[in-house]
Amino acid sequence: MAEADQIPRVLVIDDEPNIRELVQVALKFHGCAVTLGATGQDALTLAAREKPDLVVLDVMLPDIDGFEICRRLRAGGSELPVVFLTARDATDDRVRGLTIGGDDYLTKPFSVEEMVARVKAVLRRSGKSPETPRYCCSDLTLDESSHLVTRAGQTVDLSPTEYRLLRFLLGHTGKVLSKGQIRDHVWDYDFAGDSTVVETYISSLRKKLDRDQPRLIQTVRGIGYRMTPL
Repeated sequence: MAEADQIPRVLVIDDEPNIRELVQVALKFHGCAVTLGATGQDALTLAAREKPDLVVLDVMLPDIDGFEICRRLRAGGSELPVVFLTARDATDDRVRGLTIGGDDYLTKPFSVEEMVARVKAVLRRSGKSPETPRYCCSDLTLDESSHLVTRAGQTVDLSPTEYRLLRFLLGHTGKVLSKGQIRDHVWDYDFAGDSTVVETYISSLRKKLDRDQPRLIQTVRGIGYRMTPL
């Protein structure tokens, strides 16, 4: 099988541009190829044309709602896995979404980590799970399969949030990431907590990774941070 055929193809349909971009970046970061659409008609057209392995589908779209799209797909014989993404969190809506053929149901506001985990779980059930990545920067390594972080051959013990932060930085080695981008991808996309949370966790990572060694995590004044190979 060609390498491109092994990459899960995910269709993301949402009428909010910031959510489309957020989901796209997160899924690409985790090894998926992503196609975007903003309407129900986009969903039907792209599902037929692109033959994706999964669709992340907003329920409240401007033309055709997500439930109706799923119903039409199933009525047409499509077994395309559907993960609903919606602000509608009533039990009746959840039951309806799953009853008409949805594979999972995630409500807004959502955790990016949870969204990725659910998409991966559905892809895994359909035999299309992305490969587990291994990230390296100089002598620092993060192995997703073992959940192990090492620097200079020594294991580094990280909290779950520190691990997610490091993985995001490593996945964009050499690129400057703003505090807002980091906050959106490591915490919830509409996180409204302490504005200094990113600085606090960067400081914590540096104490564990960069103490008495050349710093891999560089501050770009007025913008954010960059993981820089030595």
